[in-house]
Amino acid sequence: IDTTNVLFICGGAFVGLEDVVADRLNQKRMGFGVDLGQNEGRDAELLEKVHPEDLIHYGMIPEFVGRIPVVATLRELDHEALVRILTEPKNCLVRQYQTILSFEGVDLKFTRDALDAVAEEAVKRKVGARGLRIILEELMLDIMYQVPSVPDINELVISREVVERRVPPLTAFRKVG
Repeated sequence: IDTTNVLFICGGAFVGLEDVVADRLNQKRMGFGVDLGQNEGRDAELLEKVHPEDLIHYGMIPEFVGRIPVVATLRELDHEALVRILTEPKNCLVRQYQTILSFEGVDLKFTRDALDAVAEEAVKRKVGARGLRIILEELMLDIMYQVPSVPDINELVISREVVERRVPPLTAFRKVG
């Protein structure tokens, strides 16, 4: 395969890379006199100073590192970015679950507080955007299996309490007759 005009983008969570950079810069990250509360903010600053030789010391082979012309760091997704990922893309997770339940004639709604709670859980677990699917799947699995067995459900509303305490969602029923 000719890769002459192909742009390769590599990404990942490189746990411990900040330690390699700190060693190169002779900055203490452990030991007496280090404020551990500052490490989190410092980690982002250190990662912005990554050089190719840091990647090699981290364990990547020099031939691979030599083919990466630009090294850029990305910041951790914040709460608001996670909520936007849940709701804004064309095929976002919220719409996926709404579509699944629409096949049963059910209108699924999430309150803003519920979306905030999902994002907060992702931040707490340190799982980022990938973790949003896991959290929603844990939340929605039983609900999706129970809905077909309950006649005349018209609407389900997922609130913060549903996310945090796993209480049943608010349910509206169709009028029969």
